[in-house]
Amino acid sequence: MLLRPSEDDLIARYFAPIAGPGGLSLKDDAALVAVPDGAELVVTVDALVAGVHFFADDPPETIAVKALGVNLSDLAAKGADPLGFVLALALPRDWMPDWLKAFANGLGQAAETHGCPLLGGDTTRTPGPMMLSITALGTVPKGKMVRRTHAQPGDVIAVSGTIGDAALGLKIRKTPALDWVAALGERDFGFLLERYLKPRPRVVLAPVLREYARAGMDVSDGLVGDLAKMLRASGVTGILRVDDVPLSAAAHAAIGYEPALMADAVTGGDDYEVLITLQPEKVADLKAAAKKAGVPFSVIGEVKAGTEPLTVTYKGESFETASGSYSHF
Repeated sequence: MLLRPSEDDLIARYFAPIAGPGGLSLKDDAALVAVPDGAELVVTVDALVAGVHFFADDPPETIAVKALGVNLSDLAAKGADPLGFVLALALPRDWMPDWLKAFANGLGQAAETHGCPLLGGDTTRTPGPMMLSITALGTVPKGKMVRRTHAQPGDVIAVSGTIGDAALGLKIRKTPALDWVAALGERDFGFLLERYLKPRPRVVLAPVLREYARAGMDVSDGLVGDLAKMLRASGVTGILRVDDVPLSAAAHAAIGYEPALMADAVTGGDDYEVLITLQPEKVADLKAAAKKAGVPFSVIGEVKAGTEPLTVTYKGESFETASGSYSHF
């Protein structure tokens, strides 16, 4: 019979070593966290379910990196600096200690990299697939949170990094025998797959966004759909030029083999880049500050007055897609 640690032993063995001071060594029922003077608290939560948000046989350390990364991405898009997080973990009956050890190691490394320590949480058992939920806390100077609802006509639309890598990486993960996958070089194959498995939350951009962004959100469900959401929330519309959407060399290579992948790139999920609007006269300063932080920004469209649907163009023509983004329902 396989002997597994009790819940108390599990917490002490795998999670207490990666907890921050506010977690009180995970020996209490709650964390104790001080919010800096003059700051406001930003809170976000995301739940991930095996078979929905990740493959059950993905490496445990990448599942941990993704679980924390999707929350850090939300904080970054609000201009918030990470403060800490709590974890709820529901394990299936067949979980193994080695799996949990690798998961905790990956989680601890991601937390250390981004300055977002574990503060506490809960562990339980589930008869269904594994589920984990992270609630992340961040802080912004009072009145400085970048909201989704503040886009204004005349703003330009900009996005960080590159778009579509994770969506193409997911296709590789699902169906590696596709012709265009086989045509990719080893380097491009590995890059796209890693972008799916390990999100890169743009935490370093938080102070840049506080300074220059008028409205913002992270790109998690697909660029086209997420931009449409932000514009609707702001009561405006806009135009997105797919020609100007930044693509990595690996995505360019894949789309060169299979042009239809362009639609997947701009509507697929898991980019975890930052989408913002800002005043045109601030673009040069934004790009300079973002470049200094190590993450480029690209202008991809403009905000317009009105409430009609977002206009999407490619090579001067209307660009139609079956869906603008991933949907859970």
